[in-house]
Amino acid sequence: MQFKAFKMDGLGNDFVIIDQRLQNLNLSKNQIVKICKRNFIGCDQLIFINKSQSSHGSLVFYNSDGSISGACGNGTRCVARFLSAENNQKTISLETSSGILNSNILDNNFVETNIGKATIEWNKIPLSKKVDTKNLGIKIKSKDNSNYIDGIAVNVGNPHVIFFVVNIDNFDIQKIGPEIENHELFPEKCNVTFAKVINKNKIIVRVWERGAGLTKACGT
Repeated sequence: MQFKAFKMDGLGNDFVIIDQRLQNLNLSKNQIVKICKRNFIGCDQLIFINKSQSSHGSLVFYNSDGSISGACGNGTRCVARFLSAENNQKTISLETSSGILNSNILDNNFVETNIGKATIEWNKIPLSKKVDTKNLGIKIKSKDNSNYIDGIAVNVGNPHVIFFVVNIDNFDIQKIGPEIENHELFPEKCNVTFAKVINKNKIIVRVWERGAGLTKACGT
C-alpha cells in the first residue's frame, strides 16, 4: 500500500490526512483500520481532503474502526492549518457533514474553529425515541457504587452524552464508554464525555469517542 499522506496533532488528537486533490485513492474499510492501528501508522481518525467549489476543501472523516465520523473539531483545525500554509491565508473555510466550518489562523500555530451551535433536540442528536435530553434516564455508577449520575445528550457535529461528575477517576471509562456508545437510544452511536467543572472558564473532560475509543482530546 503506497500513498501520500501527512500526520498532524491537535490537542492530543492525532490524524492521518490524505490530500485527495492530488491523488485518487480508494481505501477499503480494512485498509483504513490498518492505517489507524498503533502498530502501523496509528491515529484517532483518518481525514480525506477533497476538492470543493465553495470552500478551500471538503472533508471526510473516518474513525479508527473504519466507520465514517461526523465533523471533527480538532481534525478541522489541523487541516485548516495545513491549507493556510499552502494558500498563505489566515481564514480557511472547509465543508463537513455539519456544513461549512470557518477557521482563523492565529499566532504561534494556534487555530480557532467555529463549530456552530450545539443542539439538544432529541431528533437532531439523533435519539431513537423522544426523551428529555437533559435527563436521559441513562445512569452510570462510580467504581464504589456510591454515585449514580444521569446523562445529558447534545450534538455539536457529533452526538455526545455528557456526564457531569465530581471526580472523573471514580468512573471506569474503559467499561462505561463502550456500553453507552452502543446504547439502543443512539442509532448512530455516540461519544461519551465525562466532565468535571472547575470554574466558569475551565472544565476537565475525558472522552470515549465512538469508533475510536478513549482519546486524549475531542474538539466537539
